[in-house]
Amino acid sequence: MARAGLTVDRLVTAAADLADEVGFEKVSLSALARRFGVKDASLYSHVRGLNDLRTRLALHAGGELIDRIAEAVAGRAGKDALAAFAGAYRAYALRHPGRYAATQIRIDQALIADSPALRRTAEITYGMLRAYGLDEPDLTDAVRLLRSTFHGYCALESAGGFGADRDVQASWDKAVEALHLTLTHWPRENNGDE
Repeated sequence: MARAGLTVDRLVTAAADLADEVGFEKVSLSALARRFGVKDASLYSHVRGLNDLRTRLALHAGGELIDRIAEAVAGRAGKDALAAFAGAYRAYALRHPGRYAATQIRIDQALIADSPALRRTAEITYGMLRAYGLDEPDLTDAVRLLRSTFHGYCALESAGGFGADRDVQASWDKAVEALHLTLTHWPRENNGDE
């Protein structure tokens, strides 16, 4: 085990690379052990099992994704920030399909609270949306709209699901513009003040 230089970080990075190569669902402890030339059992001193590895991979990929988004949105607001956020999200999803798939799994809420990357994701996403004047519960609704739109678009694009002659980038740009208009004219909750 020592000769293989195994660490949790090396395992997670190798699992992320493997996920991009073969797909997140095909990442296994056996495949990872083969990559390092060790027996499966050697991995158990670093991870508790496949679920633990996949959760660590999800947190790792989520950290990578938010780093790229943060860099893209730095110093921007409103439509410019939304377009930069969306572009970084899409680029990561298409460039790293296995890692991206890992970011879509459900993670235990206790782990989310302990994850600096996931807290940062919330801070950056909610911060961008506050520039549109949104507060709760509208913030959560807007986050769900953005996530489902971005994810759906990226999933369809990566699967070759857009067959029309229209340029895919042009459609993406139009979708981001539509999201900006929606956020600008967000239907507010009526709290009985009107």
